[in-house]
Amino acid sequence: MNTVGTSSFQIVRVPYDHRDAQMLIEKLQAVYVERYGGRDDDELAPEMFEPPAGSFFVGYAGDVPAASGAWRRTDGSKAELKRLYVVPEWNRRGLARRMLARLEGSALDAGCDQVILSTGPRQPEAIALYRSAGYTDVGPFGYYGDHATELVTFLGKNLN
Repeated sequence: MNTVGTSSFQIVRVPYDHRDAQMLIEKLQAVYVERYGGRDDDELAPEMFEPPAGSFFVGYAGDVPAASGAWRRTDGSKAELKRLYVVPEWNRRGLARRMLARLEGSALDAGCDQVILSTGPRQPEAIALYRSAGYTDVGPFGYYGDHATELVTFLGKNLN
């Protein structure tokens, strides 16, 4: 178990192609492979996560990259959350909730009034987090919207 306390947890905006961001994305992709049988192949480009189009964040426990999260603008007032992940040894310490709050605040500051996301039933801990934070079912959208299956859950939340 890591001994660095969550009081030293700092969330920092970084470029999408930052080495810590990429390392955390690869760890999350491994989760997708384990739970769904393949990677999330939604095409993401670094410029999608540069202000004002979006932002990518890494959460550091001390100097250890422990969490990630991002948002990208989907239209003038909606932001899609992407790549919210906490390294397993840092789970159950409130880091995902802190990252989620940072993503929502950043999107709101950028003029977005709604956040949306897609996840799946094989990530029940993610669905529980989002529902406890006020997310409700929304209609299909984006990359998985055209081929929505029982493996995709679409959620959203109004920010104001």
